Amino acid sequence: MNQKKIILNESEMPTQWYNVIPDIPNGLQPPLDPETKQPISPEKLAAVFPMGLLEQEMSPNRFIDIPQEVLDIYKIWRPTPLVRAENLERALGTKAKIFFKNEGVSPSGSHKTNSAVAQAYYNKKEGIKRLSTETGAGQWGSALSFATHKFGLECKVYMVRVSFDQKPYRKSMMNTYGAEIVASPSPDTAFGRQILEQYPDTAGSLGIAISEALEDAATRDDTKYALGSVLNHVILHQSIIGLEAKKQMEIAGEYPDVVVGCCGGGSNFAGIMTPFLTDKLEGKNIRFVGVEPASCPTLTRGKLAYDFGDVAKMTPLLYMYTLGHDFIPPGIHAGGLRYHGMSPIVSALVRENLIDPVSVHQLECFEAGRLFAQTEGIIPAPETCHAIRGVITEATKDLNDPKTILFNFSGHGLLDLSSYDNFFAGKLHNYDYPEEAIAEATKNLPQM
Repeated sequence: MNQKKIILNESEMPTQWYNVIPDIPNGLQPPLDPETKQPISPEKLAAVFPMGLLEQEMSPNRFIDIPQEVLDIYKIWRPTPLVRAENLERALGTKAKIFFKNEGVSPSGSHKTNSAVAQAYYNKKEGIKRLSTETGAGQWGSALSFATHKFGLECKVYMVRVSFDQKPYRKSMMNTYGAEIVASPSPDTAFGRQILEQYPDTAGSLGIAISEALEDAATRDDTKYALGSVLNHVILHQSIIGLEAKKQMEIAGEYPDVVVGCCGGGSNFAGIMTPFLTDKLEGKNIRFVGVEPASCPTLTRGKLAYDFGDVAKMTPLLYMYTLGHDFIPPGIHAGGLRYHGMSPIVSALVRENLIDPVSVHQLECFEAGRLFAQTEGIIPAPETCHAIRGVITEATKDLNDPKTILFNFSGHGLLDLSSYDNFFAGKLHNYDYPEEAIAEATKNLPQM
């Protein structure tokens, strides 16, 4: 089928999310209560999450119905296109077929909106009036700002300081949707004030911003917390990407040999690859490649261990690949990938050798993003550039290999142009995180 893009009808959009947990060989380790080191109770988590999401977090069901109210908002941009990147193929001189799932068409410009709408819905359903959250690059904050406005909720966003300074138009987008944004660490929380006193010039981190958002939710009766990646229910919501892609690849008469995504907390990569996992487990020859930054090498150099998801140690203990909750990453421009931990689901799949993690450098990612923009016409977000770099590597290993590659174009970079300006001006550089720094960051992992 010689077709540039494949678009499903709204009637063909999945009406259920796929829960990969029952299909993970050897399963997941449960989140633990930091005080008792025993599996944490839903009642304790209910202080910051609505029960509807906690039920999904722990569900044993392979498929979970998508509420009609969520589907109605999804239809603003879903189903998203599957596009054949023929111009990129020609530029690379490869016989590989490259397809990308364009999640950049959502209102906030990224895949994050898939979970934001669902989370806002379940909070609204339980009478919550306000959500607090963190954001790295600003994509999650933008998505939740959009979603909370749709359901009439207030939204407070703690944005990592380095991205707050680098990406002013992300703040403009969040303000347009009615959210309140502050740079993290902020003077608005006790933990933020503590960090500012100790490290007044800090660039911040997602771990710090998560601590602030959790404190915000825990100290107000009208507020719950929303997380944009890592947790099981977020991976569940993102599965709609891969479910649609499977239908579209079938229409194209193709099946992927390789599925690629960038990895920060794990949501967009898991979203596209998990619906293909059962095929692999049944013997299908398919590879899953997760691409992370060399400056934040969680999967490739981190430890698989129980750790906190934030710096203030307010989260449950999660069994995941981690660089340590004390890890403060360098200020690379892929802000959405600057996180010390990885989704327990993605971590378990790496543990089972079902995912191939690779790390790449910042400059080669921006080069890949520029090539993609020049060939396919869409400027990718710095995070998405990592996936494109991985795709180029796969497609050029053997230029005569007619393999089929599918990747998640997780977001556009139209609000990240200052990052491209710095790249073109030669202000960006590669950064290998030193082994001694990783050892220092992981020395305080909880003793189990």
